[in-house]
This record gives sequence, C-alpha cells and structure tokens, in this order.
Amino acid sequence: MLQAIPWDAVTLSLRIAFVATLCSLPLATLVAWLLARKRFRGRGLLNGLVHLPLVLPPVVTGYLLLVVFGTQGPVGAVLRDSFGITLAFRWTGAALAAAIMAFPLVVRAIRLGFEAVDPGLEEAAATLGASRARIFASVTLPLIAPALLAGAVLGFAKALGEFGATITFVAAIPGQTRTIPTAIYSLLQVPGSDGAVAVLVAISVALALGTLGLAEVLSRRMQARIRG
Repeated sequence: MLQAIPWDAVTLSLRIAFVATLCSLPLATLVAWLLARKRFRGRGLLNGLVHLPLVLPPVVTGYLLLVVFGTQGPVGAVLRDSFGITLAFRWTGAALAAAIMAFPLVVRAIRLGFEAVDPGLEEAAATLGASRARIFASVTLPLIAPALLAGAVLGFAKALGEFGATITFVAAIPGQTRTIPTAIYSLLQVPGSDGAVAVLVAISVALALGTLGLAEVLSRRMQARIRG
C-alpha cells in the first residue's frame, strides 16, 4: 500500500502552497490597504473582482486561467514567446491557480487588520515628522502582523486544498502537477486504492491542523510582543 501512495504529490502540494502564499501576500496587502483606507471610483468593482473566485465555480476559474494563460491565450502566448514561460500544465500554473483561489481569503484577513488599526496612531507619528514609508514600517506593519499571519495561513491552507481550478488549468500529471487533492481524486477511480486514499486524507488533515496550530502559537507571540 505504501508503494502505491504518490508521495511526490505531498511534496509538490507543499511547494505549490508555499509559492502561492509567498507570491500573493504583497499584492493582497496592497489591495487590502486600498479597500480599507481609500475611497475611490471603482472601489466596489475592485472588491467584487477580488472576491469573484469565492463565488465562481472553481472549474470556471480554471477555464478562464486556461483561456488567458494558456499557450494560445493573450497573456500565455506573450509569456511563452517573450520569456519562455509556460504556465498551463506546469506546477507554476498550479501555483497561480492556488494563489488566485486563495487571494480573497488573504485580502479579507489583512483588510480586517488594517481596519482595526487606530488611524490616530499613524497621525501621531506623522506629526513627529515620520514619512509615510516609515509610519507603515514602524507603526502599521507591526500592528497588522497578526492579520498578515492569519491571511498567510488561510492562503496556505486554501492552496493545499485547491482542486477544481488546478485540475482544469494544469490537469493532474504525475510528478508535475498532481497535488494531494488531485491525487486523491485519481486514486478514487482505481479499485483497491482505499488504503492510499486514506493515507493521503490523513496527511491532508494533519497538514491543515499543523498549519493552524503553528499559526495560533505565532499569533499569540506577536500579540504578546505588541502588548508588551
């Protein structure tokens, strides 16, 4: 049974989830700041686009990714011809799909962090002559650190469990794009693979619980430092 378990799917899922989370955090932080602090024309549209992956069927998101980032798509063709980058049916495409599906959760968590920060603290720092960049780095960023962590954890967990958009955009190629969810789906079609499926399910649950537990510990430490 152990030989039938696609262990490469476990390592690939971790790799994809890490890359997806790391790449989405800077943009998610910027978008969360815009939605929390700014009032501008098109704000509602931006908010709707950010949350669109939550309400669209994941297969639709995957199809749209294939249309846009496929080798014949408007963006995919440019990436291939100009930079030699191909996303469709590659692990990098799986990371892109996971990042897009997780993006609304990351933005939401960080946005709540920005909204919880008292603007008076930033204004006080400004009256002392601090630049905007310094205020953000020394005042705002430490205060939203728990929210950033929460967003990263939610994004990582979502990326680990992403299935619909991933299998539509990059399929489930063994050793290349087959993640834990797609491996479970593939094994369910094979008679006698219940044991391997059970192991992958147990690994998936353990990774999710471990991630949440680690995030809780780190969040408490951050909050203790802020209060101290």
